[in-house]
Amino acid sequence: MPGYPKAIAEVDRVEPVPRRIRAFVAGEQVLDTTGARYVWEWPFYPQYYIPVADVARALLVDEQRTEQSRRGTARLHGLRVGDTSRPSCGRWYGDDALPGLRDTIRFDWAAMDGWFEEDEEVFVHPRNPYARADALRSTRTVRVELDGTVLAESTSPVLLFETGLPTRYYLNRTSVDFRHLVPSATTTSCPYKGRTGRYWSVRADGTVHPDLAWSYDFPTGALLPIAGLVAFYNEKVDLIVDGERLARPKTHFS
Repeated sequence: MPGYPKAIAEVDRVEPVPRRIRAFVAGEQVLDTTGARYVWEWPFYPQYYIPVADVARALLVDEQRTEQSRRGTARLHGLRVGDTSRPSCGRWYGDDALPGLRDTIRFDWAAMDGWFEEDEEVFVHPRNPYARADALRSTRTVRVELDGTVLAESTSPVLLFETGLPTRYYLNRTSVDFRHLVPSATTTSCPYKGRTGRYWSVRADGTVHPDLAWSYDFPTGALLPIAGLVAFYNEKVDLIVDGERLARPKTHFS
């Protein structure tokens, strides 16, 4: 069994969202609601379903076709804001929807230029109310190796415990041997941590292994302890924690 908890809720679970949710396209506000619903379309995280009354109806384009799902029959809509068009990005649920979802619209996340919970931007997908992300200072000894090459070693890591993911070990930059790291142009985003500031590949024994390490220069407020620190994919390197070599997990998200 893996040594970390899973983020699991039953599919089609519906719960109220107590937060104000807004989304924008091309500078225009598409929705503003305090009545959104969380809907788990799969077990790991929910999507927002937005009451139609809280959507800017003038921006919707009815595509005159429907789509069936376990949640009911949805009429497909696009968005048009000036010269910006996002076709087939909205599903308006009708009379046969699951309880609580009638006259709600589920928008594709990528169709919006930005989503906000209250006044904080959220990336990738809604934050799961049943998931946690905690950054805790530690005095465990952590060594990172790849093919026998030591990449980093620290006795003052920050451990990031995020539901559904392996523990991540964030290390001070002075604990990392940057002679083996090659800057990368890769960036990623996380709904809990924000946007990565930097990525690095690793050069070991003449081979470059792409995108094994990353750093959040400006993480979300709740995870400020990891700011500027460097983490490596447990799945792609060897981690030795307090003298014990950890098994490599299969999942890999930063």
